[in-house]
Amino acid sequence: MRVRIIVVFVLAGLVPCLGALFGIVKFYEFRAVELRTAEIQNQCTILCNQLGNYNYLTDTSSEVINANLTQLTNIYNGRVMIIDRDLKVVKDTYSLDEGKTDVSENVIRCMQGETTNQYDRRNNYIEVTSPIMGVDNEITGVMLASVSTDNIEATMQILYTHGGVVVGIILILLTVFSVFFADRMVRPIHRITRAIESVTEGYTDDVLHVDTFTETKQLSEAFNKMLGRLKLLDESREEFVSNVSHELKTPMTSMKVLADSLLEMKEAPVEMYQEFMQDIAKEIDRENQIITDLLSLVKMDKTGQNINIQTVNINDLLEQTLKRLRPIAEKKNVEMVMESFRPVTAEIDEMKFTLAISNLVENAIKYNHDNGWVHVSLNADHKYFYIKVEDSGIGIPEADQPHIFERFYRVDKSHSREIGGTGLGLAIARNAVIAHRGAIKVYSNEGEGTTFTVRIPLIYVAV
Repeated sequence: MRVRIIVVFVLAGLVPCLGALFGIVKFYEFRAVELRTAEIQNQCTILCNQLGNYNYLTDTSSEVINANLTQLTNIYNGRVMIIDRDLKVVKDTYSLDEGKTDVSENVIRCMQGETTNQYDRRNNYIEVTSPIMGVDNEITGVMLASVSTDNIEATMQILYTHGGVVVGIILILLTVFSVFFADRMVRPIHRITRAIESVTEGYTDDVLHVDTFTETKQLSEAFNKMLGRLKLLDESREEFVSNVSHELKTPMTSMKVLADSLLEMKEAPVEMYQEFMQDIAKEIDRENQIITDLLSLVKMDKTGQNINIQTVNINDLLEQTLKRLRPIAEKKNVEMVMESFRPVTAEIDEMKFTLAISNLVENAIKYNHDNGWVHVSLNADHKYFYIKVEDSGIGIPEADQPHIFERFYRVDKSHSREIGGTGLGLAIARNAVIAHRGAIKVYSNEGEGTTFTVRIPLIYVAV
């Protein structure tokens, strides 16, 4: 990036300078040739008038005319030829073509009354023709003057040389400035790069502040947010591992205590053996449930998880789910009511969606009062269908509501241990809803019950 900035700055300054140099030189050349041509044209016109007055085409011995022609040749470092009506060269200041015929285009055009001029850049000369008028204002001949432009070319070379020196100085200054500017531009990016590289070596508590430019400030703020998110994820991972270890170890510890107790009692009654074995069986079931929930959660967490989308009748699915959970509700004498406002058919993964709804309804039953109620409603519009799970349970404190979807989070750990469960149900429900591109929200007041609302698109949109 630094090299590119230097190159861009140098080119951005060099190209206009070179353009200006060539433009100035070309303008000088155009203007100098224009002035020189006009000057020669005027001199030729004056001499042509003299040639007509002295009848020079029939008598070339006039010393005055010859002196003027020689003077014009010397002053402008050129050559003058006088051509008569028959296109015969009667006078050549170089004495090379006298007596020869000149049928060049410019001479013929001038003989027809058109004054011409031509600039030959390659050979460095200006050629001008001017008609010679007779007594009766008829064209009796042509003056052809060729003037060198070596002095103009020399001046152009001087301009190129001096301009090149100026451009060279500007180039050096541009290079120095661009190096300084590029270094200043790249320096904050290097700081951000070093900070990113330090993340690979381990997280740091340093907060990145690169406020050199608005963009680097935004970039550093985004980096700090990303770093904070990474730290949070790392802490969440460590906490998750710790919680998993604890949750898996607790049933194992209980089984170990029960088994050791049985081994220490040499002649324990059969009733005690049965009681202890029932407790061990419960702990095994609990361990198995934790592992099952963990596996479900891991499958949902996988990027690009497999999701088996089918068109399902949601009304029937909810009725079947509530039917399976009705025995649990009957144990606490909790009344379950389902209300459907309209028939709903949607594209969902039946297994994952059923798992989510089962967890929500089962929680509504477990954390309810005896003789309480659970109300499940289903509604839909043109784009989404909505499920609401309401209960008359113990409610969730406001401080705990932002955390209830976290894994192993329990509002009241001692009470939750009595009720049972793994602390993963709501996390599984949330992941299942998100897998369907939906949303889940909770509304609760402590001691007044809880309401979960789920919104799912009727048509699944793969990302």
